[in-house]
Amino acid sequence: MQKTLKQLHEELIKGALTVEELVGISKKIIAEKEADVHALLGMYSDTLISSQIEKANEMLKNGTATMLTGIPIVLKDNILVKGEVATGGSKILEHYVATYDATVVKKLKEAGAILIGRANMDEFAMGGSTENSAYGVTKNPLDGTKVAGGSSGGSAAVVAYGGVPVSLGSDTGGSIRQPASFCGIVGLKTTYGDVSRYGLMAMGSSLDQIGPFGNCIEDVEEVYKIITGNDPLDSTSLPKEFLYGEDENNTLKKIIGVPMSFINREGIDKEVLENFNTTLELLTKAGYQVKDITIPNLEKSLSVYYVLMFAEVSSNLARYDGIRYGLSHPGETSIRSYFESRTAGFGSEVRRRILLGTYVLSSGYYDAYYNKANLVRGMLKKEFEDIFKDIDVIATPTSPIPAFTIGEKSSDPLAMYLADIFTVPVNITGVPAISIPSGKTKAGLPLGLQFIAPHTREDVLFTYGRAVEKLY
Repeated sequence: MQKTLKQLHEELIKGALTVEELVGISKKIIAEKEADVHALLGMYSDTLISSQIEKANEMLKNGTATMLTGIPIVLKDNILVKGEVATGGSKILEHYVATYDATVVKKLKEAGAILIGRANMDEFAMGGSTENSAYGVTKNPLDGTKVAGGSSGGSAAVVAYGGVPVSLGSDTGGSIRQPASFCGIVGLKTTYGDVSRYGLMAMGSSLDQIGPFGNCIEDVEEVYKIITGNDPLDSTSLPKEFLYGEDENNTLKKIIGVPMSFINREGIDKEVLENFNTTLELLTKAGYQVKDITIPNLEKSLSVYYVLMFAEVSSNLARYDGIRYGLSHPGETSIRSYFESRTAGFGSEVRRRILLGTYVLSSGYYDAYYNKANLVRGMLKKEFEDIFKDIDVIATPTSPIPAFTIGEKSSDPLAMYLADIFTVPVNITGVPAISIPSGKTKAGLPLGLQFIAPHTREDVLFTYGRAVEKLY
């Protein structure tokens, strides 16, 4: 299903294609591909899908259809849909049924979209390969020996193999952009507070953001326009006056900032670096200026991210206690039940992060780690604000490496963490970023270019993203 949302919308409006036929095509492709890829953990109930099809048909009939009306869409399995299973990729929530709709789900339903399935993910979004899912790894649709990326690997893979035209994931440190890069599609991490987190299972509350995947900038922008907006149910949601708006005055400088010393580093794949430099050359020929920039605390961003994220994981996952909901493992006492439920329900990566987070928040270490990380975070935010006064966007490779072989990094968590070097500064500072396909390696693996823009300037990302799309 490689048609754009606009093309599908026009066919639905003209009657050349019905909603039932489009959903049927989507289901057929998923059925054919899933045995090899394992992008999904399950389909939503027939009752839900039927009710959505009925609503979409009514909207098409009465002229209230949006660009998403009748369009099949997949959600990462940490986004709640009322009455449907939502596992977060974890055994501890294996049979959990959501009791309410996430705000993004309400918006999609109102737009007439057809929610059809739940995408595989690293357990509670902790990982960069979807190998940490309690329900099996998602394979890269372009090469079954490689990972699809993570933690939103399923959401990326199902779009890449054509099961749905668009999907939603969540991004805490690169979990939309990195799998988008690995699978050769577009992935958007939105400004913090731009899209409501209400109904998203929390991992790192000051870092998490929901965002869309698509095959092109145009599709991602259409989904973004539907899901963005102020939400009183999310205390971190931005006021309406700060949200998305076009640059009516066309004030872009056409200057791209590149932190050369940060990118030209040990550990970056040779083909990734060559591809990045080639893309910059093509953009220069297209009329853009590339400027070498320095962000003093950028080197510290990975350390800052992991301290803050571990701490927030430790706090957020305390709610999974085997008592209120989810897996409950019987024990001789209530405290034994608590420990045994968490031991049986959580995978090794989740337990690792809870332990490290508890450590950095513990007495005697809170100031040494957590408080210092927050101080550096504030400094980094200020440095980003200052640098954006002179440039439109910052450009980096999305990932320092192409998609790696399944199992290659499983025994080395540090190597997996280091692969986030270019994506985590975005989440620390709360700015938006996008990954756009920028060619392939000699072996045919996709590569991605990341653009980073100032707060609430997703419109700049879409403008620059279109410029890159014209190159490839």
